[in-house]
Amino acid sequence: MNTWFAAEGSPSPLGVTWIEAEQAFNFALYSKDATSVTLLLYGPGDVTLPVFTHAFDPLTNKSGRVWHCRLEAVSFLGATYYAYQVAGRNAPGQGQRFDDQKILFDPYAMALFRPEGFSRAAACVPGSNAGKAPLGVIAPKNAFDWSGDAPPVHTSDTVIYEVHVRGFTERPSSGVAPEKRGTYAGLIEKIPYLQELGITAVELLPVFQQDSQEGSYWGYMPLSFFSPNHSYAIAGSSENVLSEFRSMVKALHAAGIEVILDVVFNHTAEGDENGPTYSYCGIDNSTYYVLAPDMIHYRNDTGTGNTLRCANRYVRQMIVDSLRFWKREMHVDGFRFDLASIFSRYEDGSINLDDPPVIAEISGAPALRQARLIAEAWDLASYELGRTFPGISWLQWNGQFRDNLRSFVKGDAGMVPALITRVYGSSDLFPDDVLNAYHPYQSVNFVTCHDGFCLYDLVSYNQKHNEANGENNEDGTDDNLSWNCGWEGDENVPADVVALRKRQAKNFCCLLLLSNGTPMFPAGDEFLNTQQGNNNPYNQDNEITWLDWDLLRKNQDHFRFFKTMIAFRKAHPSLGRSRFWRDDVRWYGVGGAPDLSYDSHTLAFCLHGASQNDKDLYVMINAYWEELTFGVQEGSPGDWRRVVDTSLDSPDDICEPGAEIPLGSPSYAVGPRSIVVLIRK
Repeated sequence: MNTWFAAEGSPSPLGVTWIEAEQAFNFALYSKDATSVTLLLYGPGDVTLPVFTHAFDPLTNKSGRVWHCRLEAVSFLGATYYAYQVAGRNAPGQGQRFDDQKILFDPYAMALFRPEGFSRAAACVPGSNAGKAPLGVIAPKNAFDWSGDAPPVHTSDTVIYEVHVRGFTERPSSGVAPEKRGTYAGLIEKIPYLQELGITAVELLPVFQQDSQEGSYWGYMPLSFFSPNHSYAIAGSSENVLSEFRSMVKALHAAGIEVILDVVFNHTAEGDENGPTYSYCGIDNSTYYVLAPDMIHYRNDTGTGNTLRCANRYVRQMIVDSLRFWKREMHVDGFRFDLASIFSRYEDGSINLDDPPVIAEISGAPALRQARLIAEAWDLASYELGRTFPGISWLQWNGQFRDNLRSFVKGDAGMVPALITRVYGSSDLFPDDVLNAYHPYQSVNFVTCHDGFCLYDLVSYNQKHNEANGENNEDGTDDNLSWNCGWEGDENVPADVVALRKRQAKNFCCLLLLSNGTPMFPAGDEFLNTQQGNNNPYNQDNEITWLDWDLLRKNQDHFRFFKTMIAFRKAHPSLGRSRFWRDDVRWYGVGGAPDLSYDSHTLAFCLHGASQNDKDLYVMINAYWEELTFGVQEGSPGDWRRVVDTSLDSPDDICEPGAEIPLGSPSYAVGPRSIVVLIRK
């Protein structure tokens, strides 16, 4: 039957959709200010000239603000890629930046093709960039055998592992086959290692297709919110990229590992008013971006040149549609939202902490109800960590945990009260009051991440060393709360400094995994990987950021400690709870009562596990630079077994289950800058 939609196309869904019954494709593009739209179809060879064009008739091919058409597949002349040319006013003072010569990709393209002549420079100047522009793939095959895929679900045992797909396996020392290094397939080869380490979720740094000529190694300059990054896949077609990514997800699921994506919905790679025109600003500039009052410049709350206008209803729809795509079609388990405070904006960019619609729509989307939603609850203009952030049920990266633990472990004064709060689950930030009952697991606890010093550098450098970035060492934070243990850097380090650094690294590992909340650490910390003191290697696609797997062999003692400590946490659900410890914990010091004074550097606590069908744990923490004798304040000496003593060398620093050492005394001499963990038999 001939229908209106068959003749004119449908405004929904946006993007390109295959209509099986009609053997036709439906194209739909939103632009509120365009005066004309032309669809361009390209063959697989020459992408300089289209093989077919279709000019949209606004009286036939437009509904509201959506331009649409439906074309039978037989008319495509072998076309595999598509793009648009969009005309309208070029009036920056009114927020419009149309250039009818620019080749623009569809924001909803499920896969992007970058021609050999791809050029950021050509997109930065007026006029045509034909043959140099990224193009959408018309019909990426979605067929994939998901049979047997069972997304894992983790609760008290959750340990998140932050991974850069390329940097994880790019070095030959990774042991990955040469053709798979730096790819999704390469990550599959390291799954046995992930299982040995014991982590339960990988959090992948951005895998959205990015601008390869912008210079961002981390991936935080997205081109598309749908297309996976082709450079992380073995060479092949766009369909093969989708298949390879899905194979990675399915393999990780089979190993019991969740897949969380670090997603960037706060800005795009188009930069400021001088930046390239690839898609959004050429299709509908004032819809996609928050503009300054003069309408010429872009509000830059992200520090990257522009800020996405997330309060706009069509931008909100695009964000939710993207998340739905990654959840339904790619089977990922959750999302970590970069600079998530951008979501709490009105359309003019002012802060809205009441009920930002994009957060409400993400939280309420049926397809996302089982997804982990994790916020980085800050940006350049606002810091919304904890109950201030409007996503009440979301998890959040806890920057306070990072800063307080760094200060305490390095020996700063006055930090014991803050340490208690962080170990307890950060109830000051996530209170479980009657109005908004937060949970301690909403605190994603971390000491290090991709941004800042890695763990080894945190205990090896007092200052950042970012000269390689080309910004005169002026980029990256100067407030690292680091301590080099008495020797800057990694050249000719005295043996006693090496030993102290390893002890401090173990102390951080202990506190992270003994705290209530959801622990997270970046790949490589478990074997003391180094970035040579660079705390902002965003543009270093080289051996500064590629994991050095030779260090795994060199630092097997530290790796053993890390993986055994992870196993200890997973074996004791009393540590990571849905609720705060409350009456199950007793706080002590060297003696009976905790010393909360400014000059104190010690803390002990006994966590009772009966309510969780777990054993009791007794932890003694000495951040002082001299040995101190702690009295064990509960039970009798025969009740306790030593599991951990970070002052001891491997393998005595941590005991395997069943090999714990009987205490035999009502007190224990805790070495300088050391942590001891006991378990009641």
